[in-house]
Amino acid sequence: MNITGKRLRLYAVTDRTWAADEDALLRQVEAAIDGGASIVQLREKHLDPAAFLAEAEQFAALCRRKGAVSIINDSVDAALRSGADGVHVGQGDLEAGSARALLGPDKILGVSAHSVEEALRAQAAGADYLGVGAAFATGTKADARPISRETIRAITAAVDIPVVAIGGITRDNILELRGCGLDGAAVVSALFARPDVRAATAELRRLCDKIAEED
Repeated sequence: MNITGKRLRLYAVTDRTWAADEDALLRQVEAAIDGGASIVQLREKHLDPAAFLAEAEQFAALCRRKGAVSIINDSVDAALRSGADGVHVGQGDLEAGSARALLGPDKILGVSAHSVEEALRAQAAGADYLGVGAAFATGTKADARPISRETIRAITAAVDIPVVAIGGITRDNILELRGCGLDGAAVVSALFARPDVRAATAELRRLCDKIAEED
């Protein structure tokens, strides 16, 4: 395992929707790290490969300088070429075992899971952590269906690697995830859609710590 649950306590996931340009996005990432996000995922769905790689290189360098873990969404190639710490893949992306083979043993591999079966399969394939959800209805991914608290608890009980919840998590509903055995939460709009990203991150980090302390 290449990452601990504590490092996953508050997991920031970028979204260009609330950034005017690349520089603004990187400033948001820096603010999130300063506010308490110890791991950040660069998620870009519409950049061409060359532009994505250039941004990933700047992103990885920023995270390294600030002491945060850098994760690239979907692209193992971009993760390796940019010097990022790892990659996160979904069930519809590159299969986890293939991703692990390409990454080697030292990079971090995160995998999305929606059931105990998917979670156990990802762990067996070499995942270092799981992102489970959607925890709540979310506008970030239109096809993401909320899963029950019972399913989240079953997943965290079944695996030996850290688990974070993702999907529709805000400061108003995050404490509903208490008692699920989670190591943290992955958040998008509740950080990056807020006018003060650093303050929003600090608030959510305190709430994430509360969830972990009570499990």
